Amino acid sequence: MVAVVAAVVVVAGLVFAYFQRPDSTDSGQRGTDPAMRCGTTVCQVVIGKSVGRDLVELLGGTGGGRIRISGESGPFVFEMTVAESGAVVDDRSLQCVDAAVSVCLVHGARGTDLLGEVLVRKDGTWSRAQAYLSTGGFLGLHDVDSDGTADVVAVQLACDGQCVNAFVQVFSIAGPDLGCTTAAPARDQLPGWPAPVPTLSQLRPCAD
Repeated sequence: MVAVVAAVVVVAGLVFAYFQRPDSTDSGQRGTDPAMRCGTTVCQVVIGKSVGRDLVELLGGTGGGRIRISGESGPFVFEMTVAESGAVVDDRSLQCVDAAVSVCLVHGARGTDLLGEVLVRKDGTWSRAQAYLSTGGFLGLHDVDSDGTADVVAVQLACDGQCVNAFVQVFSIAGPDLGCTTAAPARDQLPGWPAPVPTLSQLRPCAD
């Protein structure tokens, strides 16, 4: 089995600010927000999802984006690092899991790769977690180890992307990474493709 550990997107210069919005319903419609700028243009609401009594929204513009959170936990605005890195964000770019430790995954395509970043709500406070890269076209959330907190599931191409073999890599939000599956001859042969979710018993340590 040939595998590579997924490259991790380095997040630097994290910026957050506060912004109040009373609406706490799901927001799937596009609209502008004249109070904020994303890159060089006024922010537009791309997609929003309710997480308990909070509303998480992706705001996009030319050359940048923001992640706005309003509701019971209090207002937060984070720079959207995947947008700053050139990824395209649309109404399929946000996935959230509401739990004691809630997790939201933001992802977008940059060329053939998917870039992702995670926000976590714990004890009523949102914070930024790690950023991720998928070379195989899939990033998602699933509680693989059944600890009550969603993990990040990523499909990676083996051979440093020089072959079509693909494997699944699972990152834990709360602790050490969980491991990788054995590589399949192609990504569409991974169990569950196009949304593969491995079991914990299918994972082994990832190769360096």
